Amino acid sequence: MREAELYSKLPENRVRCDLCAHFCRLQPGQTGICGVRQNREGTLYTLVADLVVASHVDPIEKKPFYHIYPGSKSYSLAAPGCNFRCRHCQNHEISQMPRVEKELVGRHLRAADLVSDALATGCRSLAYTYTEPTVYFELMTEVAALGMDKGLLNLMVSNGYLTKASRNRLRSLIQGANIDLKAWSDSFYRRICGASSMTPVLETISDFVAQGIWVEVTTLLIPGYNDDESELKELARFLVSVSPSIPWHVTGFFPTYRLTGVPPTPPETLEKARNIGLAAGLRYVFEGNRPGIGGENTYCHHCGEVLIERYGFKVVNNKISSKRCPVCRTEVAGIF
Repeated sequence: MREAELYSKLPENRVRCDLCAHFCRLQPGQTGICGVRQNREGTLYTLVADLVVASHVDPIEKKPFYHIYPGSKSYSLAAPGCNFRCRHCQNHEISQMPRVEKELVGRHLRAADLVSDALATGCRSLAYTYTEPTVYFELMTEVAALGMDKGLLNLMVSNGYLTKASRNRLRSLIQGANIDLKAWSDSFYRRICGASSMTPVLETISDFVAQGIWVEVTTLLIPGYNDDESELKELARFLVSVSPSIPWHVTGFFPTYRLTGVPPTPPETLEKARNIGLAAGLRYVFEGNRPGIGGENTYCHHCGEVLIERYGFKVVNNKISSKRCPVCRTEVAGIF
């Protein structure tokens, strides 16, 4: 347990957590929505400063990052907890652990040992993923600082529900972020995710791009919930307005957790969304969770050449040379 970063002291030993856009106001003894930040006699503590619930070596494409070191390995880690309560969470056993199980389970590990393990397994990056990395902010930033010193990239897979203060704190530590833009609907965020609106997520995407952090965006398309064509067009237009080079991953839903009565996403829905993104002016749009249908490849946005051929999380062929298309020499955006 460690005193938390980014909070404000209030009268009568109350505190306000300034880490995420919930801005939880906590009485002594209360824990935030995330379940891992607690007010103890007027001091906010993180309960997961060194508690790791998952650590694995993954293909970087699994995060997904398609334009950062394609084909490389990423050391992926998480602590318990989340500031969302998504009804379709595929990692609900660990993200909702503090709320549902009323306990915190994991291994107490030093940041230096995590970085050493990443280097020993041949990883080129550290990914903070599986649960929401914002809620284990202190662990993430400590590992990130050590990882940078050893030449590792730091990558954040996040719901994007950050405050300006937390985004500014991450500016010098995080090189890449995949942000879930779950829908173009405040109602979806309230009903399905337990958040107030999508506005903080849009601000995070815009701010990270402005700060020079490489951003990719993922939208999991749930039939009947967030796959409305007009909303997808608005979402795509927003991304283009930030940067046409943002890769947009439109991925297929499978029934899970509390949305088991919803059917899987039809392949034609993913194709429709990809076409919407391309028509809006996005240069890189990918269909995820549907290997082998062709929507996973990176194409040159100028001449249409297949630059990176993928099958699932595997890079089959990478033709990019010096960050350029081998045919027309157009530059490809990303970290290569």
